[in-house]
Amino acid sequence: MWLTHLCALDGKAENTVTAYARDVSGFLGFLSVHRGGTEGLKALADLSQGDLRSWMAAERSRGISARSLARALSAVKTFTAWLAEREGADATALLSARGPKYRRKLPRPLTETGAVQMIDMVGEQASSDWVATRDIAVLTLLYGSGLRISEALGLTGAASPLPDVLRITGKGGKTRPVPTLPAAAQAVARYVALCPYPPSPDEPLFRGVRGGPLNPRLVALAMEKARSQLGLPATATPHAMRHSFATHLLAAGGDLRAIQELLGHASLSTTQAYTSVDSARLMAVYEKAHPRA
Repeated sequence: MWLTHLCALDGKAENTVTAYARDVSGFLGFLSVHRGGTEGLKALADLSQGDLRSWMAAERSRGISARSLARALSAVKTFTAWLAEREGADATALLSARGPKYRRKLPRPLTETGAVQMIDMVGEQASSDWVATRDIAVLTLLYGSGLRISEALGLTGAASPLPDVLRITGKGGKTRPVPTLPAAAQAVARYVALCPYPPSPDEPLFRGVRGGPLNPRLVALAMEKARSQLGLPATATPHAMRHSFATHLLAAGGDLRAIQELLGHASLSTTQAYTSVDSARLMAVYEKAHPRA
């Protein structure tokens, strides 16, 4: 019931629901050993901070990172809050427990030159002209519109030709408007003109060589090969193109709130990570160029 609640009412993404289910199952498994048997729902709703601390200590002893444990704690708290409301219990003490502190990983974007070189290289190394235009179109959408790879590959033939504004359904089933750059529209048009599989409104826009939906792993493999030839780091992945979109837009003076809307972030704090990236870039330039550095 709780997982159904997450999907239907909270609008959580499928991957989030899967992770939450795994985390809570692990927590309940720990409790069955820690407290000597299975617990009824009412007892679970009345858990103490001591129970929670014991679980976190056990997880850390297994080598779970602080970041992963913080995510698991969020899942457990969400489950406990739902359960307490359902059973009429007071879970305030447990819900106020603090999770482990961890340092958020900063996004690892490509430079503007690196992003353009990546797009060009995946086209040069493709096995045929139409595959080259396909891979270029996909990466241009990731970099030019900030799409997730799943969002780009989720487009159907109904999106061709690309409109001035795309309606993208992202995590949690939330839809957002994303302006289409002329470069992206042109890249997709070139791909459609050469693709041997005519676009159908109900079929994927981007196809594999046998006509099925393009596998995202093939895009990642194309970028792996390209980054090796370009001497780019292992962080040059499809998602890094999205990071690059946000970072370069912010560096050019883009509004943080507007960038949040374009990326489809539920929280502004997620988007604010890009301000740290830009600050780090500015400090690197300062330290390298300042005569007294």
